[in-house]
Amino acid sequence: MISRLRRAILALGLSGLVGCGSAYVSSDISGVAGEDGVQVVTLSPAIVAQANRSAYQPQSLPEAFSRIAGAGGGPRGAARLPDPVFDPQARPGTLELRVPPATDPGPYRIGVGDVLILATPRGESSVEELAGLVAAQNQRQGYTVQDNGDIAIPDLGRVMVADMTLPQAEDAVFERLIEARIDPSFSLEVAEFNSQRVSVGGAVRNPGVFPVGMTPVYLDQVLASSGGLDLSGDDFAVIRIYRDGQIYQIPTSELYSDQGLQRVRLIDGDSLFVDTAYDFEQAQAYFEEVIARADYTRSARADAIQELQTEVSIRRAALEESRQNFRDRVEYGAEGGEYVYLAGEVDQPGRFPLPFETRATLADALFDAGGWSESTGNPAHIYLLRADGDRSADRGAVTAYRLDASNAANLVLATRMELRPGDVIFVAEQPITRWNRVIDQITPSIFNIGAAAVR
Repeated sequence: MISRLRRAILALGLSGLVGCGSAYVSSDISGVAGEDGVQVVTLSPAIVAQANRSAYQPQSLPEAFSRIAGAGGGPRGAARLPDPVFDPQARPGTLELRVPPATDPGPYRIGVGDVLILATPRGESSVEELAGLVAAQNQRQGYTVQDNGDIAIPDLGRVMVADMTLPQAEDAVFERLIEARIDPSFSLEVAEFNSQRVSVGGAVRNPGVFPVGMTPVYLDQVLASSGGLDLSGDDFAVIRIYRDGQIYQIPTSELYSDQGLQRVRLIDGDSLFVDTAYDFEQAQAYFEEVIARADYTRSARADAIQELQTEVSIRRAALEESRQNFRDRVEYGAEGGEYVYLAGEVDQPGRFPLPFETRATLADALFDAGGWSESTGNPAHIYLLRADGDRSADRGAVTAYRLDASNAANLVLATRMELRPGDVIFVAEQPITRWNRVIDQITPSIFNIGAAAVR
């Protein structure tokens, strides 16, 4: 009799715990669909496209993350060199002919000081895609090769072109345009040849420096460009050529009698001096002056490059300090961030920070948290909860977008469904999980009731 009474009390306690629902209460969405302004919508390609049309602009990074440390900077350059000095000349005698060896320097290589023209095809679409790269009213823009060998192109940054042939430079610009996702329709040409030169002095009408460009430069062309020889009727002149530490000479009497001497090819760094003196004193002084000017230019350029590097280092440190300050503010919550929250049967419940300047998707947040629990989560009921601000102002409606991931093909929809600040991702539990948890919670109570009944 007492045994039957104890069993009855135990059964009554168990039915009371389970029936009243106090043993276990779990979060769910499907049970409240249509209530309290909750609308459950199953994700489909059309629903994803509609949800993604809601206005949203990702957070922008501070300007310090887009600025370039070397932008706007450049070497200060050297002071203007003094004009060359020309001494009086004496009457020469008979001189030996020494012709410089034939040479082929190969294709022209772009150097410091050259001006490159970047041209783009006319047309509204091209201008829009290359906004900032080429002016709207001018499809041709010049860029000077700086001392470090770069050209600075807005929206692309710095492109190294020094010591490249023109096709190689075109390839470098093409790669940068592709990386920046800009239409790579362009042409590149050298507008000003300033890096390779031949200097001319002595008895010529217009002494100076003459550029060496794409086409070969010959002796007669340089003499003609300098205004020709400046000689009186009884002068006997010799053209001395300084190249790589050697001095070559061509008497003008033989120059005009032998057309082959007129077509001596000159290369970058050659120095010509038309001398009416018998000895080398004046030519030597001129060449020494050319060497001294070149040394001074190299020294000034090295100082300018060093100054530029120091300035860039200071700018880079300032930019890095500004960026680190921003990172610290975000880390400590001083900078307003945008988050999505994860709850339910996910491996790592918490919040997912939305990235700057780009858009995250449901798949990004879900799998960043480790995905759902294979043992307890219900892949058929993965919800993205989003408050709808367009409805009642005093009672915000909620749209629950349901992803049925029991069909793995639907995960593609998760990679397209964009997130918005304040979204909540909820993974429901398996029915068997709910039952197991009920059993886990009521089992101690059953034992307690049973023990009390036995007494």
